[in-house]
Amino acid sequence: MKEFRFRLILIVAAIVLCIYLLYPTYVDYQNSGEIKETLQLKKEQLFKENPDLNKSQLDRILQVTEDSILTANPDIVSNREKRVKLGLDLQGGMRVVLEVNTSKLMEKLAKNPDDVFREVLVDAEKEADDTDESVVDVLGRKFSERGVRLSRYYGTIRQDDDEIISELKEDAEDAVTRAMEIIRNRVDQYGVSEPSIQRQGSRRIIVELPGVAREEEAKQLLQGTALLEFRLVKEPDFAFNVMQRIDEVLAGKVIDSTLTDTTGVTEETADTSITSTDTLNKPEEELTEEEFRVQHPFFSTALLDPQGRNADAYVKAEERNKLDMMLSRPEVQKVIPNNVQFIYSAKSFTADEDEEFYLMYMVNKEPELTGGVITDAVATIDQMNSSPIVNMTMNSEGATEWARITGANIDKRIAIVLDGVVYSAPVVQNKIAGGRSQISGMADIQEAQLMEIVLKAGALPAPVDIIEERTVGPSLGEDSVNKGLLSVMLGFALVAAFMIFYYRKAGTIAAAALTFTILFILGILAGFNATLTLPGIAGVILTIGMAVDANVLIFERIREEMSTGKTVKASIDSGYARALSAIVDSNITTFFTGIILYQFGTGPIQGFALTLMIGIAASLFSALVIARVIFDIMVSKNQAVTVG
Repeated sequence: MKEFRFRLILIVAAIVLCIYLLYPTYVDYQNSGEIKETLQLKKEQLFKENPDLNKSQLDRILQVTEDSILTANPDIVSNREKRVKLGLDLQGGMRVVLEVNTSKLMEKLAKNPDDVFREVLVDAEKEADDTDESVVDVLGRKFSERGVRLSRYYGTIRQDDDEIISELKEDAEDAVTRAMEIIRNRVDQYGVSEPSIQRQGSRRIIVELPGVAREEEAKQLLQGTALLEFRLVKEPDFAFNVMQRIDEVLAGKVIDSTLTDTTGVTEETADTSITSTDTLNKPEEELTEEEFRVQHPFFSTALLDPQGRNADAYVKAEERNKLDMMLSRPEVQKVIPNNVQFIYSAKSFTADEDEEFYLMYMVNKEPELTGGVITDAVATIDQMNSSPIVNMTMNSEGATEWARITGANIDKRIAIVLDGVVYSAPVVQNKIAGGRSQISGMADIQEAQLMEIVLKAGALPAPVDIIEERTVGPSLGEDSVNKGLLSVMLGFALVAAFMIFYYRKAGTIAAAALTFTILFILGILAGFNATLTLPGIAGVILTIGMAVDANVLIFERIREEMSTGKTVKASIDSGYARALSAIVDSNITTFFTGIILYQFGTGPIQGFALTLMIGIAASLFSALVIARVIFDIMVSKNQAVTVG
C-alpha cells in the first residue's frame, strides 16, 4: 500500500476539502427550512389577528421578521454566504435590462439649449431608436444638415464637429461605465446576494437580482438618478396670485392671454390683479359643485388650504394627469413665471373619505444647493416623533453654502427634492452651520434605508430606462431546483446502471468515480463562490454522460490487452497508457470550447460553460486517479477484475 500512499492522500484530501466546502450549503438548507416554517407560522398568526391585511403589508412584515432572524443569528448569514450560490432561475428574483438614456445626457451636457436644439435632439433620438446608429452620430449629422456647428452647443468655438463628436462619444461611454459602478454600489449596499451586473452593447446594462422579493423597491433602486436638490418654496401670496391667473385663463375669463404674460413676474409685482372679462354674477358660495368646476377649473382640481396657511395644493391621485394637462397648455404656460415650477410630493396620503391625495408645491426652478455636496447619509428613527429620517452630512464647501442659504431664508420653507419629487418642505428656524441636515417624509425605515443607499452611492450620470423586465417567482425557482436535481439523479442512475451492466466490476468502479465527480463539481462551485444556474445543471448532466467516456476508452483498451493473453496488471497499465492521449485530446478540445463560451457568452451560457469546464477537470481526476487507484489496489490484493 505504500506505493499508493501519495495518491490516496491526494484523493482523501480532495474529498475532505469538498465536503468542508459543501457543509455550509447543507447547514443553510436546514436553516432555510426552519426560517420558512417560522415565517409560515407568522403569516398564519397575522391573518388571524388582521384578516384585512393586504399582500404588500404582509410581505413587508415577513421581510422585517426574516431580517430580524438573520440579524440575531450571524452564523446563518455566514453559512448563507458560503453556500453553493443559486442563480436567478433557481431561487427566483428579477432580471432587468437597463438602457442609459444618451439623449438626456446630451441635453444635460449642452450649453444654452434652445428650441432648435430640442427639436433636433427629439428627431435624433427617434432615428437612433429605429437604427443601430448612436444618438451622438445622428445628432452631429442632423446639425450638419441644418448648417449648425456643434460648437454652438458643445465644446469650444475653435473645435470642429469631428473633435466634438469624439468627445461626446467618450462622455457617453463614460456614462455607461459610471452607471454600472453606481448600480453595483447600490446593489451591494442593498444586500442582494450573488447579483449579476453585465454590460450589453454600447449602452445597455443587464442586472440580475436573485432572491429579491420587493420588485418596485428594486426598480426604484436601479432607476433613481439620486438628483438631490434644495429648492425654496414660494411665498403663499405669490403662489396664490399665480394660481389665480392660471384659474382665470382656464376658465376663459381672459380674452387675450398674451396680455397677461408674466414671464418676467417677480414677487414684488405678483399681487397685481387681472381684470376678468367674463365674470359670473352668481356669488361663489351659492355655486353648485358643477358650476364651481366650470368657473374655477384649476381650484376645483388643485384644492387649497381653506385657512390659507400656505399655498400647497391638494390634488387627488386620479386627477394628477388632468392637472398636468392643464398646466401644459400654451396659454397657461404664458402666465406661469419662468423661474418657478410645480412639483408633487413623493408620497400620497389618504383623507377621511379614503381618497388618495398628493401635495403640489410651487418652488423655484433653480435649486439653491444640489446633492453633489453630500458626503454621507444615515437612515435612522427620529427620537422626537418616531418617524424615519435620513441624516445627511455635507463637505466643507456645501456646509458653508448651506449656512448662507438657511441664514438668508429664516422662516421660509426649503423643499428637499429627490429625483423630481418633494420628500419634505420644512421651515428654516435658524441658520444651520456644520453642514448637517435631514430628510423626512418616508413611509418606513426600509424606504429611508433605500434613500440612504441611493444618496451614498452617488447620482447616475444620465437617467436609465427599464426596457425589459422578467420576474421569476420563488415557487417556480424551487420547482426548477427539484426538477434539476431529479434530472441529475436520473441521469446518474441510468449511466451507472449501464456501466455496471456492461462492464461488471470495472463498471462499478466507474460508477463510484462518477459519484466523486459530482461531489468535486459542487465543491469547486462552493469554493469559488460560483453560481449554479439551470443551464449549469444541464452542464452537470452533460458531464455525467461525458465522464464515463474516459472509462469506456480505458476499459476497451484493457479488454484488448487482456485478449492478447497479458496479465491483468499489465493489461491495466497498457490500457491506461494507450487511452491517455485520446482522453486528453478530446477533453482538452471540449475544455477550450467551454472557455470560449464563458468568455463571449452571457448569463445562461456562462453558467453552462462554467459547470462544463469544472466537470471536465473533475471527471479526468476521477477516471485517471481515483479509478486507477482502485484498480491497482484490487490487483495488489489479487482480486478478480472483470471488464465485461
